[in-house]
Amino acid sequence: MADQLDTKQDPIPADASTVPNVEPLRELPDIPEKHQAMSQVLTQAITEGKHEVPAEPAPLVCKPRELESWRVFKIMSEFVEGFDLIKKYGLAASIFGTARASFDESVYKEAEELAARLAKRGFAIITGGSAGVMEAANKGAYEAGGASIGLNIELPMEQNTNKYTTEAMSFDHFFVRKVMLTFASEVYIYFPGGFGTLDEFTEIATLVQTRKIRRVPIILYGKDYWEPFIKIFEERLYKEYHAIDEADMELYRVVDSVDEAMEYITANVRC
Repeated sequence: MADQLDTKQDPIPADASTVPNVEPLRELPDIPEKHQAMSQVLTQAITEGKHEVPAEPAPLVCKPRELESWRVFKIMSEFVEGFDLIKKYGLAASIFGTARASFDESVYKEAEELAARLAKRGFAIITGGSAGVMEAANKGAYEAGGASIGLNIELPMEQNTNKYTTEAMSFDHFFVRKVMLTFASEVYIYFPGGFGTLDEFTEIATLVQTRKIRRVPIILYGKDYWEPFIKIFEERLYKEYHAIDEADMELYRVVDSVDEAMEYITANVRC
């Protein structure tokens, strides 16, 4: 009868480091105590909050007296969903501007043309997703066959997402939406608008100024609209109050045509 195979194996050495090609386990760094504590608070808030989100959340008018689990859950879910959306798009341009139809018709036509030309160059066009300049930009990208994204905001007065988006999301919280817009693009273009447009411009300018984000091209479109603001920046903020530096006025470029905007974008966007 054939000899049976000897399947007996040598015992594993007590010191694994003596075995060839086997590295000892590395010790994981300790999690700071405050992070551990915060992790427990967030875990509890998310677990409880997902069952408590009201159908119509009340505005946050004053400081809550206790942690609202549903609000923590809603904020974090918006962050996760928002990042999942914007990470799909590599090369992108964000276009901001009024939701109203109160400016000269040329403002909307030029926003549409610029978005179309950028879309044909491979840029995904990202807007606030509503009407006015935002709709014009989405329309330009959409009809050019490009990616047309709308990041809308839920408001007490109804603000519908325009029909020219290929993908869209609505936010309850302005600050989450602004984070998504901040991390979304390789160039930021500001057409005439109201408080929202000015807020979004100064947000990006401040983040670049303080080096919280890398330097990106910032375009202010329309000299008639933007020059009075630029004059305030130069004469009041810089010369009179020394509230900004001379270099801060180089963070943005004022343009007055689609060709001028495209030339600046082509020369300064680094992909």
